[in-house]
Formats: sequence, structure tokens, C-alpha cells
Amino acid sequence: MARAATVLKNPPSISTPSRDDFAAMLEQSFTTQSPQEGAVIKGTIVSIENDFAMVDVGLKTEGRIALKEFAMPGVPADIKVGDTVEVYLERVENALGEAVLSRDKARREESWIKLERAFNDQTRVTGVIFGRVKGGFTVDLDGAVAFLPGSQVDVRPMRDVGPLMNQPQLFQILKMDRRRGNIVVSRRAVLEERRAEERTSLVASLVEKQVVEGVVKNITDYGAFVDLGGVDGLLHVTDIAWRRVSHPTEVLTVGQTVTVQIIKINHETQRISLGMKQLQTDPWEGVSAKYPVGAKFTGKVTNVTDYGAFVELEPGVEGLVHVSEMSWVKKNLAPSKLVAPGTDVDVQVLEVDSNKRRISLGLKQTQENPWNAVAAEHPVGSVIEGEIKSITEFGLFVGIDSEIDGMVHLSDLSWTEAGEDAIKAYEKGQTVKAKILDIDIEKERVSLGIKQLEEGPARSSGAAASAGSTGGGLRKNQVVTGSVTEVNDGGIEVELEGGVRAFIRRADLARDRNDQRPERFGKGDKVDALVTSVDKASRKVSLSIKAKEISEERDAVEQFGSSDSGASLGDILGAALKKKTKKGEAE
Repeated sequence: MARAATVLKNPPSISTPSRDDFAAMLEQSFTTQSPQEGAVIKGTIVSIENDFAMVDVGLKTEGRIALKEFAMPGVPADIKVGDTVEVYLERVENALGEAVLSRDKARREESWIKLERAFNDQTRVTGVIFGRVKGGFTVDLDGAVAFLPGSQVDVRPMRDVGPLMNQPQLFQILKMDRRRGNIVVSRRAVLEERRAEERTSLVASLVEKQVVEGVVKNITDYGAFVDLGGVDGLLHVTDIAWRRVSHPTEVLTVGQTVTVQIIKINHETQRISLGMKQLQTDPWEGVSAKYPVGAKFTGKVTNVTDYGAFVELEPGVEGLVHVSEMSWVKKNLAPSKLVAPGTDVDVQVLEVDSNKRRISLGLKQTQENPWNAVAAEHPVGSVIEGEIKSITEFGLFVGIDSEIDGMVHLSDLSWTEAGEDAIKAYEKGQTVKAKILDIDIEKERVSLGIKQLEEGPARSSGAAASAGSTGGGLRKNQVVTGSVTEVNDGGIEVELEGGVRAFIRRADLARDRNDQRPERFGKGDKVDALVTSVDKASRKVSLSIKAKEISEERDAVEQFGSSDSGASLGDILGAALKKKTKKGEAE
């Protein structure tokens, strides 16, 4: 059956566009629909080949982007065909007819927005250190390049930053300027903040007297810093051991693990004081019983100072040998001339104070006292011969033996000459003879006399008669009058009738201490004094104005005290002197 033909009446007219019209329409569609250059647009990955990804962004041709732009340094790209990505359109078409695209610039634009938000909010950002530049390093912050100064890499200077390269790290943005494209970051700020948080938490968990382990981190002259696992504590040199430690390096080394006790914690400053000796028994417990006064021990010299030497009796227990207790005769030598650190010495315990942790020791007490030997070998009255060691304003010092000197006072140089004149005849180094007048072992003094080697006026005139003698000789407790011939700091020299000279010491010039001043007297002044002693052997007369005043007061009280009950001392003495004057006038 034949198909019937359908005949359309008045069919629609169809106009077919020409080739030129079609090209114009296509170009118009590209012009009106293509994205603007310099904008971030979305595209689709259509293929991946030869380390490049082809991205379709709706243009006449695809754009080619290197795979490395889709990943951070050191991390492989994680993309596949069909993924939608944001890219930056640099040019719609290059000389090859391809769109010029960039994932880095797109990510950079996106990162700047995120980084500005993080900078304003003071939040941390993640980045990767990928290169070195002058003064620091470059950091990739997900497309944006930042500068990391060398001082901001770590809390301590790092010699090798290699392990940190190409590793994701947290950073704090310190400064950013989008117009100039500058970003400055810090890894150190993040570490310090983290350490501060850990330190606060750790310090809060510690308590005083707690025993912990730590590692010696640093050593200084005054102690060592010990790392307790995130927080440092100071171990002072005085808390390392009970014994004296001159420098921490004597006991500790950097990196050494030590057991310490927490002595004190300051939660405000987060400072921790540590101690090692507190974990040991205090050697000062019962020290008085172990080292009684008078006992002798052998110790080691640990330190020598200008004022003495410290001697260790046992670890942690030291005593001080003062310079005055080092030698019987060497008074002006520095302690370093007598003892040296590290040497063993014999000492005697002089005093113990457990509360103050002090022990006074004596070195000379373990040696024979040469002053006893001098007293035995050279008794009073014997004659010695020695060299003049020194000449001073008040006399001569003459060597008795190799260690002990005796003094010849100005008043004991001559019977006839004043001391100031007589001393001019002597020179240092000259050998002289002298008589031993007195030996005071406690005060360590030997008094010598040169004039006593000869017969003096006291003997020839009978003035040095023994006590209780009668006639014109001097006798003990006799009041005499003399003329002042010399005045010095130690007292005054007086010449009595017959040419007898005597020296009145400062302490014997008056009863009142304020009047015991030699300068009150002048040469030629007449003074009354009491004869306190007459030494026939040495031909020496001792006088005292003080003794005269005391004697007169005692006599006045005995004569008038009972009948003048209630009278003042001035009244009594006045009456006594008045009676004595009348008696003299009557005679």
C-alpha cells in the first residue's frame, strides 16, 4: 500500500544563517560569557598527563597547570580527573591558543583572605619552611609566601634547621602588608606559648619538699639549672652538698641526671628552687658532741681568705681558723703564707655554735707555745744579746730568738739621757745586750732594759733601797715629787731627786679615765706620785698618780667616815686635805 503523501499548505519559511553570521554569533558568545582576566574562577580537571593537569574553565581551549601547584612543598598532589578546582585566569589565550591558568595565584588570593582573618584574630596558621634567604627562611602558607626570621625559628638558636624543612609547622603571624605582599611569621612564639602553658600546668602539679628527677641543663658560677621535664629549677651552689663547693662543676656536668628536692616554689614568677643536700643527713646534727671544745682533730684546708682559713673536719662540717689563732709569733703574715688549700692540718676546737653552724678552730694551740720556752730559757733578770729588728717612736725591738722579739722602752735606754736622745745612738741591725725585765706570756710581751745593765743613780744614792727601808732611799708607798722630762702616747717620764728616772704609764696618770691623757702634762711640770714598787735587781722604780689618789681617798674615808656619817665624799676629802695642810703649816 503506497504511503499517502501529505501536502502541507503554506509551509513555514526557514532561513539558513550564513557562515559569516555563525562565526559572529560564536565570537559574541565567547565575549559575553568568558570570565575576566585577573579573576579567580572554577574549572574542571579533564586530564592529567606529563606532570600537568588540563583544566576546562569554559573557554575555547583548556589551560595547562603544573601538578606541583596543587600541593604544598614536599607533599604529592591529591587530585584526579573530574575534580573541580579554583584557578586564577591570567590570560584568556596565549600564543599557543591555550588559556593561561595558575593554581598558585588562586590559592594565594584565597590564602591572603584567610591569613588576614588569622592575623586579626591572633590565631595560628600552618605553613611549610621551603627555602633559605638572607636573615631567615621562606615559608609557604598555603600559597602565600612569608618570611621567617632566623631568631624566630626556635626558643634557642638552632645550628641545623634541616629537620624542620618541608614539614608542616604552626606559625604565628607577626606582621603582614597585603599591598606590599609582605608577611612575617614566628615559630618561636608558638613554642613559647606552648611551653608557657605546659610550664604553668607542670608548676601547678609540683609541691614543696617533693623529690623529683631532672637533667642538668646549664651550669653557672652560682649554681645549675635543672630541667624537670618542661620547667627549669635553680640548684644553687650552696644547696648542692653540705660541704663547701667552690664551683658547681666540681659535682655536676651538663646532661647529668640528678635527684633533687623542691625547696621553694613561687607560683607568680614560676621560679623553682632546688636542693640536693637536703636529701642527705645534716652533718651538723650532734656536732657539739662530736667536736667538744679543747679536742684536737686533723682536717683539710678548703679555703684561705684574708682573715683566716676554713678547715673541713668532715664532709659538710667546716671550721674557721682565724688569723689570730694561726701562729704564736707570726702576727702580721697573710694566712696564705702559713697554710694552703688541700693540705691537712692539726687544729683544736675553741668554740662551737650549732645554731649558727660555726666552729672556731685554733692552729697554734696544737703547737708548742714558744713564749713558755722563752720564759724558761730567759728568766727575769737574765741578759740576752740580739739584733735590733726595728726602731719605733716608743722604743726598740730586739730579737731574743728566731721568732720572738722583746721591747726596750724609751725610758729603759739610759739613766742619764732622755729616751728621745738616747734612741738616736741605735740603728736597725745593730747587736745589743739587754736585761729581761718582765715576761707576760698571756699578752705575749717581753720587756727589756738596756740601762739596767749598768749601775744607776738609784743604787749610788741609795734611792733603790728595799721596801720598808728608812733614811733618804725610796720605798714602796712613799709619795714623791718629780719633774716631767718626756711625754709620749704611752705615758710620761719623771725625774726624781737624785737623778732617778721613772716612767708613769697612761693608765696610772689619773683615777678618772678622762684624765688619763699624757698631753695634760708638759716638760718641766711637777707631779706627785706614789712609789708602787722598787725593783732592786733591775734598779727600776714604778710610780703611779692614780695609786696616790686612791690612797688619799682611802685614808680620808678611814679617818672621817665614821664621825662624818652622811657627809659626801667631797666633804670628806676636803676635810682631810684641810687637816693635812694645817699639820704642814704647824710643822
